[in-house]
Amino acid sequence: MRRLLPSLACLLLAVTACGGGEGGGSGGQDPIKVGLIVSLTGNYTPLGSEDKKAVELAVEQVNAQGGLLGRKVELVPRDDKTAPDQAIVAYNQIKGEIDALIGPVFSNAALAVEPLAQREKMPYLSLAPAQEQVEPIKSYIFVTPALSSMYAERYLQYIQAEGIKTIAVAWDSKSAYSVSGHESMVALASKYGVTIAVDEPYETTTSDFSAVFQHVRDSKAEALVFWGSGAPGVTAAKQYVASGLKTPLFLTASQASKLWLEPMGTAAEGMTVQSAIGVVGDHLPDGKQKQIIDQMAKPYQQKHGYPPPQFAQDGYSASLLLFEAIRKAGSTDKTKIQQALESMDLITPNGRFRYSPTDHSGLSPEFISVNTVKNGQFVPTEWAKEQLTKTVTAAG
Repeated sequence: MRRLLPSLACLLLAVTACGGGEGGGSGGQDPIKVGLIVSLTGNYTPLGSEDKKAVELAVEQVNAQGGLLGRKVELVPRDDKTAPDQAIVAYNQIKGEIDALIGPVFSNAALAVEPLAQREKMPYLSLAPAQEQVEPIKSYIFVTPALSSMYAERYLQYIQAEGIKTIAVAWDSKSAYSVSGHESMVALASKYGVTIAVDEPYETTTSDFSAVFQHVRDSKAEALVFWGSGAPGVTAAKQYVASGLKTPLFLTASQASKLWLEPMGTAAEGMTVQSAIGVVGDHLPDGKQKQIIDQMAKPYQQKHGYPPPQFAQDGYSASLLLFEAIRKAGSTDKTKIQQALESMDLITPNGRFRYSPTDHSGLSPEFISVNTVKNGQFVPTEWAKEQLTKTVTAAG
């Protein structure tokens, strides 16, 4: 029977008690090695560093309970420097010593590593949300964040519920995440009765968004949806406030972090920001979903002094999925791990994953929250509270 809730203590005690599939309970075996490629330098450092902290926490927790299959788990981290070519270098450095791979967070870097992992049959849990990774399906490639298309659809659901008919969209033409989200929003807009009045590309290096805001001001747009990661999210949001534009600004989950909140300060108040369900765990009713969020959030807060941001949720969720796959496989055989992932049904801080041979993203838009910034916190909108309560209640 598939287990939905990875209560880490119970899961790990169970596997250590039965001895696992490789060497039983012997503590003398070589560790299970998990590769982690994330941006620790470069533009996406704020994202990659949070992923690393969360994966480290998951590894600490699993080892505190005896490891997996009677073996310790060892993390093998590498820095992709927010560059696709460096992600390839990092992968080639560690591919011969790892049993599975997590990362990168930068979509362009993730897409660069993907064909190598697939060719070499390396179980790979990506921390990037770009659609192209899993459409079409590649047997060894799985995605942990909700896909860009899911964030696009969730915003359109909210926009429709708010009675908004016309929007503007700004998107980073150099970011695979942003491009994918923009394309999905354009494709799905008519389904939700929404017209895109302004469709404005920019580049990651853009430092002046005044032209974007002027085009929105001159249009009939009732909201501006901004697709971007890293520095552009802060730069554009600050300039939006300074511009005096009254059209509401909607930001995606790349800004669901203290790394955006802190530089924004009080200027962020009232802005609308998406996030994974785990970011707003305190606002959820009791149940399995809240329990697994707390399993991560409380020790993360104690260790780092702040709640786990969006990117940390992704890293921790990827770890739980991989650990459960190894447990189910009873082995570190890569093909068996891949097969276990394809039959996965597991609740994580990102929501309930249901991978299958035809779905390697595993999530659905119902696990995405639409929030308002209140007193420096992400608080679900009334619409999101109602939607998330239904989702959590259904999980038990």
